[in-house]
Amino acid sequence: MQENRYSLVDYKNMSVSAKKIRDFYAITPDAPIYQKEFGFYVLDRWIEEGFLKPRDQVADYDAYLREIFLYDEPAINEIYGLGWCEAGFFPKFDEKVMEDRGDYELVQDFAGRSVLCFKGRRNGFMPEYVDHPVKDWDTWERNVKWRMNPNTPGRMNTTKEEIEKAIIGAEKGNSVVQCCVGGYMYLRSLIGPEELLYMFYDEPELIHDCMKTWFELADAVIAEHQRVVAFDELFFGEDICYNNGALISPEMMKEFLLPYYQQLYNNMKTRNIDHARPLHLQIDTDGYCGDVIAIYKEIGCDYMSPFEVASFCDVVKIGRQHPDLRMSGGIDKRMITQGGDAIKRHLDYIMPAMRKRGGFIPTCDHGVPEEVSFENYMLYRRLMNEYCK
Repeated sequence: MQENRYSLVDYKNMSVSAKKIRDFYAITPDAPIYQKEFGFYVLDRWIEEGFLKPRDQVADYDAYLREIFLYDEPAINEIYGLGWCEAGFFPKFDEKVMEDRGDYELVQDFAGRSVLCFKGRRNGFMPEYVDHPVKDWDTWERNVKWRMNPNTPGRMNTTKEEIEKAIIGAEKGNSVVQCCVGGYMYLRSLIGPEELLYMFYDEPELIHDCMKTWFELADAVIAEHQRVVAFDELFFGEDICYNNGALISPEMMKEFLLPYYQQLYNNMKTRNIDHARPLHLQIDTDGYCGDVIAIYKEIGCDYMSPFEVASFCDVVKIGRQHPDLRMSGGIDKRMITQGGDAIKRHLDYIMPAMRKRGGFIPTCDHGVPEEVSFENYMLYRRLMNEYCK
């Protein structure tokens, strides 16, 4: 049966979850909806309050959460190896404390940034980024560029387990997804959000060299992955928007990002073992994305997420404007926090319209925050389960 890693298994032989994913890709109206969550920032609170078992008491915590919250069995196999919020460095920078500042410490992280953290605590809060590794041609070539060599011994071993799981998942019809840090997110992690804006103007050739290196790494790694498995999706972690729109102009996107995206996407489609299988292109960006959808669609983007409601993303309206766009996210975490009628009104607005449309996977728009009570989340899940059946 291993031929299914190359050609899509017949729909009738797919798992229930895989069928839902295929109906999602096909934008099938009124089809049962695949249920998952974007992520959780609240689990420690729920464990402390006694609603969930501690992690060390459960062998497979993801399966445990799926059972409690009535989520579908996994039908998406993601393969990384190319970064997500930072560059796909191999080797990574050494993580080390650079300076003790009393209650805080200045740390060099794995992406070469200087980060101000609470002493003894590295996660669960928004850190302050003090410095970034690329300042000019010298720092780019001396400290960074060589870490993105696709031929570095051992690099391909980092995705071996994910590839093996994807091959097994393909037997059930799972979606196989190549994840990759998007160009803007990559450049921002190298240079810093403010400094990058100046460098677009002051050092455009350096930006292009950074992007050329990004492309050559991604193309080589993906080509190796494609030798053994067919892909359904290329997924960029981009975060190019804030609550009023894009952080850079359409002209900058078209000069510095889109040509590299287009070439990578075209190469990937050409190499895909199953030439009959559509290769979808997903862009993940926070903030208000309405103004960039048409720009990304120019290179074939047909899937976006997570549509943050606090940034004025309305999946019902955007879904009507772009009926060919697959969408994930769109559920307001603030409404789940409020509970009761607020949850029901919110879902009554979104779910009937999006169920009728198709091509929608609802999730809390950017993870379940600590403010959400277990009772409110369980109410949300009970209601959502009725909408999605």
